[in-house]
Amino acid sequence: MVELKAITEENFIDAFHLNLAVGQEGFVSHPIRSLAQAYVYRNQCQPFGIYAEGIMVGYVMVIYDYDIPEYDIWHMMIDVSMQGRGYGGEALDQVIAYIRTKPFGNSGRIALTCSKNNSIARKLYESRGFSATGVEDEDEAELVLMLEQ
Repeated sequence: MVELKAITEENFIDAFHLNLAVGQEGFVSHPIRSLAQAYVYRNQCQPFGIYAEGIMVGYVMVIYDYDIPEYDIWHMMIDVSMQGRGYGGEALDQVIAYIRTKPFGNSGRIALTCSKNNSIARKLYESRGFSATGVEDEDEAELVLMLEQ
């Protein structure tokens, strides 16, 4: 079973040791960059380690965009050595459950971007109800899930 744990001073170094498979580096930013962004947006985001059996196997950040308003899922990744075990799907379910608690604001809109070349991630997101909005930026497409209010 997968568990989300907030990134803290006790576990942030573990996030630095997460790695992507060759060819995946262009799909998602490394947690080092994401944690720098989390510092800047600290009043509107929560970075999480994705844990399985007590080991950090991945990373994801939830951020609230007050301007839209919407929740955004940023930089979700599973370590190369842990991919293919269902951890991404379980983690995404938990992220959605976390967002349902509306920790930063009352929006039911969840958005994320996905590389047009990352068919595995896109299939995962679509399996959870995300759909393309038609908004694209360079090599990424926006997908949105609307929660029932």
